[in-house]
Amino acid sequence: MYSNDARIRRRKLLWGASLLLAGLAVASAPVLAHGDDHRGQKWVASWAASAHGPYPSGNAVAQPNLAFAFGDPAVGANDQTFRLVVRPDLWGKTFRLRFSNRWGVQPVTLDDVYVGLQKSAGALVPDSNRPVTFHRRGTLTIPAGQVAYSDPVELEYVSDPAKFYLDGKKMAVSFHVVGTSGLMTWHAKALQTSYVSKPGTGSHGGDEGDDAFPNSTTSWYFLDVVEVMAPSDTLLVVAFGDSITDGTASTLNGDDRWPDDLSRRLHAKYGDRVSLVDEGIGGNRILTPLDADYTPQTPFSGGPRALSRIELDVFSLGGVSAVVWLEGINDLSAGATSDEVIAGIRQGAQLMHARGLKLIQATITSALGNNTADPAADVDRDNRRKAVNAFIRTAGIFESMADMDAATVDPATGSLKAEFLVNSTLGTIDHLHPNRAGYQAMARTVDIRVLGPDGHGHRDHDD
Repeated sequence: MYSNDARIRRRKLLWGASLLLAGLAVASAPVLAHGDDHRGQKWVASWAASAHGPYPSGNAVAQPNLAFAFGDPAVGANDQTFRLVVRPDLWGKTFRLRFSNRWGVQPVTLDDVYVGLQKSAGALVPDSNRPVTFHRRGTLTIPAGQVAYSDPVELEYVSDPAKFYLDGKKMAVSFHVVGTSGLMTWHAKALQTSYVSKPGTGSHGGDEGDDAFPNSTTSWYFLDVVEVMAPSDTLLVVAFGDSITDGTASTLNGDDRWPDDLSRRLHAKYGDRVSLVDEGIGGNRILTPLDADYTPQTPFSGGPRALSRIELDVFSLGGVSAVVWLEGINDLSAGATSDEVIAGIRQGAQLMHARGLKLIQATITSALGNNTADPAADVDRDNRRKAVNAFIRTAGIFESMADMDAATVDPATGSLKAEFLVNSTLGTIDHLHPNRAGYQAMARTVDIRVLGPDGHGHRDHDD
């Protein structure tokens, strides 16, 4: 039972979430939308990264010093070119890009946008770079708070007989920021190296070499979705959550987050009939902080809470059919009760089911040992975590449950297993983020039969 104060807090949280969902539904509508004439096909997200806030608010990993790439964050990018490296989960001949100015405070103008294949560092495979247009024009201006899709771009060199060589290949999306951008919408924790030219050096998106890109970054900017034209029965799975889904403690440039491992399992079984994208944000929470206070001027490092960003980061993606959701430890660390987290999970499940999506809910992995400054608080948080996990295991409101906690916890200590503790990139131990081996174990807990084209839900009853 909720106390009177808890009931009031819960009503405020749910009321705020409903208002923000309505607002995001408008903001997420493409500014520049267009149709297609591909019979028997549809747009399916092949890569995505939540545009969670304005640079530099966020939790980047292994980020180099960006002082020479960017000056004042309020000025943002200044007449310079980005070459972002992304790994499409599904390849095809026709792609389109979605750019976001979600957290900008002024219009941002991009030109000389290209899509090619990364060769090494900022260099491209020769003759792979193709220009991208927007309503058949080479320039795109995105108003503050909005997103915009490109026209379809044909990569004619992607042919079925030779497609195998593109599996795992990385795409380079290049674009020039005209003038200054103001606050840059970004995804901090890419765990993938991309490249940026010096300020004031103009457009280099068409360059095949990397001489114009002396600055590296482990974050993505402005680009938040890459979609591919795929058969109409292709399914999209979205991994949704916080830093553990975003891949903290996995290998820089290694593509070994648990969603990456799950993707490999899905493709091994279902081939190109399924795509998976990762919409994790380091520091994200289900319910808090209240997004009424989340603005470009007053951001939080964890981005907007899950229940408000779900519209843009899940529902707006082409082809979405299922979600694997792992979240809640940051709420518990911030003092949320187990009942409050459970209420948030219930509301998320209701929102997803209302859209006809399957939901696999993951149990929250251990953080015991993370709060060495206050051992009593560390134990208290763990007890609340166990209460949430007991609900997840028995609620019967999900299509399936992935017991990521059971796969990673040491029963003798209640902490993560020792072999999962050492960070795969930095070598540190925080008792919160599993390493490469831990993420592999987590991915194996997902029943991929539920996610596949012939998957059948296991939910006992409607929530």
